[in-house]
Amino acid sequence: MNNMKYRLGIDVGGTFTDLSLFEERAESVFNFKVPTTPEDPSEGILNGIRAMISKYDVDANEILYLGHGSTIATNAILELKGAKTGLITTKGFADILEIGRQKRPHLYDLYADKPPCLVPRYLRKEIDERVLYDGTVLKEISEGEVEEVIDELEKENIESVAICFLYSFIHPDHEIYVKNKITKNSDIYVSISSEVLPEFREYERIVTTVLNAYLGPRMSSYIESFKNKIKKINIPVTPYIVQSNGGIMSVDTASRFPVHTALSGPAAGVVGANLLAELSGFNNIITFDMGGTSTDVSLVENNLPLMSTDKNIGDYPTRIPVIDVQVIGAGGGSIAFVDVGGSLKVGPQSAGAVPGPACYERGGTLPTVTDANVVLGRLNPKFLLDGGMEIDAKASRNSMERISQEMGFGDIEAAKAIITVVNSNMGRAIRKISIERGYNLREFTLVAFGGAGPLHASLLAKELNIPTILIPVEPGTLSSLGILLTDIRMDFVKTNIMIADKKNTSLIEDTFNYLIRQANGWLDSERVSKDDRIINRTIDMRYEGQNYEIPVKVEKMDVDQIVLDFYSGHKRYYGYFFEDIPVQLINFRVTAYGIVGKPKLKKHDVAKGSAENAVVDRRKVFFEEAGEFLPTPIYARSKLLVRNTIQGPAIIEQLSSTTVILPNQSAVVDEYLNIIIK
Repeated sequence: MNNMKYRLGIDVGGTFTDLSLFEERAESVFNFKVPTTPEDPSEGILNGIRAMISKYDVDANEILYLGHGSTIATNAILELKGAKTGLITTKGFADILEIGRQKRPHLYDLYADKPPCLVPRYLRKEIDERVLYDGTVLKEISEGEVEEVIDELEKENIESVAICFLYSFIHPDHEIYVKNKITKNSDIYVSISSEVLPEFREYERIVTTVLNAYLGPRMSSYIESFKNKIKKINIPVTPYIVQSNGGIMSVDTASRFPVHTALSGPAAGVVGANLLAELSGFNNIITFDMGGTSTDVSLVENNLPLMSTDKNIGDYPTRIPVIDVQVIGAGGGSIAFVDVGGSLKVGPQSAGAVPGPACYERGGTLPTVTDANVVLGRLNPKFLLDGGMEIDAKASRNSMERISQEMGFGDIEAAKAIITVVNSNMGRAIRKISIERGYNLREFTLVAFGGAGPLHASLLAKELNIPTILIPVEPGTLSSLGILLTDIRMDFVKTNIMIADKKNTSLIEDTFNYLIRQANGWLDSERVSKDDRIINRTIDMRYEGQNYEIPVKVEKMDVDQIVLDFYSGHKRYYGYFFEDIPVQLINFRVTAYGIVGKPKLKKHDVAKGSAENAVVDRRKVFFEEAGEFLPTPIYARSKLLVRNTIQGPAIIEQLSSTTVILPNQSAVVDEYLNIIIK
């Protein structure tokens, strides 16, 4: 494989790190998996790169693109392992972080604790400045007071500081002044809200800015270390980082805005699933990504992933644009247990990569979803990863004894119950993003990926009345492939509240032009050519007096049309609209895309050969429909050809995943080697 050019995508999961390598000339994709190294994810990445380039005889100097889905930000928030952070805010507003929206953390438990405050009270400092709602400066900032506050924080040895003044999204000068004061003589990491989130609602703005500051030092350190490590193995390019909005950004931008990477892992999978579905002729899909630790589900309508700007990261609300993914603690490593009330629960606790499920023989003894699938014969009882990882089926059966003894039934019943419970959990997540929003699941295709997605997809689709399932050619590494299919992207926002009236047309245009200038400046810094740029405009709109907005895409500058589009959106969201109530424009948004070269996935010709030629084994597998173990053919995915058809029951095995086809289901291999199950 000499004189080739490669693109490399890497996705770090809770259990495995996935790598996809695309060779541009031959249009070939190579996939690889290695265990994640939780203590330092970059070590797992380096292990995978070394093993992959060795296996496929790749010259590291020929890797011309490297995209990386990072879990650093997510884990730092979930584990509360961010930087020691200070906060500087307007006098009288230091307690916003704890007051929040005054919601109780639990409806019925009066003693439930709120999530820990990321900045303790003694590190929250106030400055006696004030800007009014229209940007008028009521009280100028005092240089002496600023220097005093900075000195107090430096004495506490803080690593990072968030600056968030009232109405700084309209008048940012005071925030910029304090930032310049700090960075002039210090290497403390600084985040200001007018850069991180210049929009109204001070609680979400201050939380998002604090999170960015809390993550900044750790993310910057990780990025610098990662850049140095890939240089040492002769990869000549600077890596990109995947964002929560499904786009990528340079590592330098990621160092400034790490909060935008906090939900990046699930986003890449949605991008990859959407592209494969579109190639195969499916426009409306539910993405179902089940890995070792969690399950991510999302809805894509007309090949456009649904977006959200109102998402929690852990227990903390943010306003960053994200692909709207529901994440639950349900994966192959999810641990089953009986609670104090005698009910069987599965997850969110996970055995992870270490010690892992009992069958991995790495010290795990607790029953997991993977162990249940081994007991039921759905997973190979001898090995996983296409023979690359031996497992112990006896250890899986032994792990079921904990459930059997407490629930009073046998090992098989325990395994069946675990699968039923975890499927129920995942089914609820899918209903939440679809049925509860007015979508009919019969109009969607379930795209199942991740190491465990294809294992559970057939049962889920049957229970949810989803008529079609698409299993990608490499389901276990689709997220890393999705990174290769992702464009550079950044979202820009500005709050400018006004009535939707033709009299305000010039003000609307001025606001968008301000954001477009920002967008083009950022695309310049990312070295995106003029011909590879796309800029989209959106306005968050509401009725006057309403508390929440809906996004309306702006195709052309016609206020009457914008209002009509708002009516349509409001009817979709809420079932009604009014024509006699004034409509407000709230947040103006510009999304800047830099189109990058993407792999062109190969379309395969129909080949002669029966699916029977791909049968490599037979074993007994338990199916609920039959209520018993059935003799089941085991197919090697690598031997299946275009237009091969398979009648269930059947099991299809490959390196990254196992696919289950139920009795009375049928499957066919399409021209992109995806499996389509009806």
